[in-house]
Amino acid sequence: MHVINRILVCLCCVGFFSYGFGQIRGELKPLVIVIDPGHGGKDAGAISRTGVKEKDIVLSIANKMVELNYRLNKQPLDIFLTRYTDTFVSLADRTRLSKKLKADVFISIHCNASANPKASGTEVYIYPKSEMQAEESAYLGFTIQKGLANTLGFKNRGVKFGDFQVLRDSRAECVTVLLEIGFLSHVDEARYLLKEEVQGAVALVVLEMVID
Repeated sequence: MHVINRILVCLCCVGFFSYGFGQIRGELKPLVIVIDPGHGGKDAGAISRTGVKEKDIVLSIANKMVELNYRLNKQPLDIFLTRYTDTFVSLADRTRLSKKLKADVFISIHCNASANPKASGTEVYIYPKSEMQAEESAYLGFTIQKGLANTLGFKNRGVKFGDFQVLRDSRAECVTVLLEIGFLSHVDEARYLLKEEVQGAVALVVLEMVID
């Protein structure tokens, strides 16, 4: 658990125990954050050569974010998942939940795949709804990527425009990103992402960057 412990030291130094964007905006309430573990149920998503399924990795990371939020944050954020188990949830239902909860932040978590077995690293996609929403979404994407690169060594592949339904149908006021954490088609990266310690560290980094 040395990776997570090292991150924890950094979080204490920068003030992890805070309200995040809500505090910056002068709101005396915690953020409402919807985490969307991609795929699920009959939809496995990407699958590595050794059978590692995208739906399992992203669900593990999302559940760890919930656990860490309550374990580490004295004033926990309001975090909701679009799925808590290995079930299939339609794209429309995922965004419908976010709208119903009036989410401040929506993060859809995925793993990547490519015909090129050497492709590796993280990518973030945004779908601009307004100048402010685009700036805040891009900023969150950049900071998440920077955190994953600096802490876990992932290659930063940049923030890009993506016409994905979960981004396109999100609330106009909601900071929204789709995060591709590594390539399951890359043998070493798939093996890395399968480690519980790495999944916990990814969850912790994403939480830190939301609150930063």
